[in-house]
Formats: sequence, structure tokens, C-alpha cells
Amino acid sequence: MDSRSSHSISLSCMLDSGANLTVDGALATELEARGCDLDDPLWSAKVLLEQPQLIKQVHRDYFDAGAEIAITSSYQALPQGFARRGIAEAEALELVALSVRLADEARSEHLAENLGAGPLLIAGSIGPYGAFLADGSEYRGDYVLTQREFKEFHRPRIAALVEASVDLLACETLPSFAEAEALLALVEEFDVESWFSFTLRDGGHISDGTPLARVAALCGTQPRVAAIGVNCVPLNLVSPALEALRNATDKPLLAYPNSGESYDAVTKTWGPVAGARAGGPSSLADGVGAWHDLGARLIGGCCRTTPRDIAAVARLSMKP
Repeated sequence: MDSRSSHSISLSCMLDSGANLTVDGALATELEARGCDLDDPLWSAKVLLEQPQLIKQVHRDYFDAGAEIAITSSYQALPQGFARRGIAEAEALELVALSVRLADEARSEHLAENLGAGPLLIAGSIGPYGAFLADGSEYRGDYVLTQREFKEFHRPRIAALVEASVDLLACETLPSFAEAEALLALVEEFDVESWFSFTLRDGGHISDGTPLARVAALCGTQPRVAAIGVNCVPLNLVSPALEALRNATDKPLLAYPNSGESYDAVTKTWGPVAGARAGGPSSLADGVGAWHDLGARLIGGCCRTTPRDIAAVARLSMKP
């Protein structure tokens, strides 16, 4: 499977070269556009069971649009979630590995047709415990587990992603400081490169109320953390969050916010674009220049963004 042999490079090395990198956009949005019903606790992981080739095609569309990093469809792909469908742990972990293979196949196909492109990376998505709960708590962080419980919850998926030769882990949409501590320990345990990306209560705090400065202090000294940032947040919160992080760490920063539409975690519905009215950019592309100036070295999109949005980000991202 491992197509990295022809262009093996770490995220840290790419960042050290001075590059600004483009991350892909929303997976679920594109799967829904292709007819998938994701009103399910498994969310996009449901498609790993039913139509995995659609996931591969979405990855390919983002690579074709200019993304240099694809995030796997493992955000809610967990043995605990698949067990609710009567799927045994071994099969569930094979589905996690499948999420890497699909992204890798899309990468290989893109590189075969675009000689000289790359390097391209695959980030294994590690969604928070709140995503498994499927009750919107990834935007609140109001769940309480011990460090041991967090580690036991996350370890099997991380092991499967590492075994499948993922390039790095995207520990993303994290609302909880305690959960981040547990994931940092697992990143060290598996000796795998990572980025850590958080949801926000406001421009200075993650969702559970922890100051971004404290988050930056936690992650900033960790050698296996290549970047720190925010994702699945409104456009208007990106700049203040990046500024808070930049003032607290020298680590490269990343941002992949939502499209600008407003999400209601209770009804699981989206409202009109609100960024400009809230004092932020009106679109993903509209924010790229300012976010680069604030230290964001990796920029992409989260919910409701599309390959067209990522193509705009790629065009606007400054190259060394």
C-alpha cells in the first residue's frame, strides 16, 4: 500500500522548507453531494461500510484542487461505534485501515497523472470522544473521562492508522484540554508525527474554557507535534485564535474553519453565512492572507467547504 516510498517526507520537513501548505476540505459535505445520507451516529464512517470508492473520489477531487494534505475518513471510525452495528473489533480496525488506503490510492492516482506534483501527505483523522457521543459535545467539551479512559478509547484507532502507514495524525476538533493531554501521551507512545487542532468557545479559549495560551504551552514543547491550530470553527474566530496561539508558541499554526455558515449542534442544521456580519471574512478565501500573516502555515476547510474553496486557498497560499 505504502506509496510514500517515492516521496517520503515528514510534515515538519515540509514546514521547515518554508512552505505554506493547503489542507483539504469537508469530506461529509462532498459525500452528501454524491447522495450519501449521513444522518447516522457513524457520520462519514458509514460510507466506509457502504460506498468506500466515493471516499476515494472525494480525496482525489481535493488533490486535484491543490490540496497537499488529505485527512482520512476515520473521524468517527471507531470500534466502539462500529460495535453498535454488530461489527467485531478486528473488522472495525480494518475499516480504519481502509480509510488510509483510500486516501493513498487517490494520492497515487493524482501523482501518476501529475508528474512532479507533491509531496502529498495523508493525515489520519482522530476525532474527539465527543464526536463518538454524537450529541454536539465536540463543541462543548463537557464530558469527563480519566486519562486512562481517554487513552483506552483512542489507542485502537491510532494503532490501526499507524499500522496502515499514515503519514501523521490529525488530532482534530478537540474541545477538551484533558483529552488533548491523553492524545499527546499516545502520540509519544506511538512515536508518530501529529497536529493538534481545537474547537473554540471564543477567540481566546477552546470549547471547555481552557485558554489557548495554556493549550499552546501544553503542545508547544512536544517534539512529535508539528503544528497547533483550530478547525470546525466560525470564520470570525480564526484570526483572534491564531493571534492568541502565536503569542504563546513558536510552533507552526494551522486553521481549517467552516465555510462561514452557522451550525446548530442541537438540530444538526446549518444557517446562513455569518462571517462578515460577525466581523470576520466572508469566505474561506477571503481570510487566507490575514491568516498567513498571523502565522498559519497550513490552511484548509472544514464543514461545508468544497474542492472549489480549496482550489482558491491553494492559489492564494504563498509558496517559498
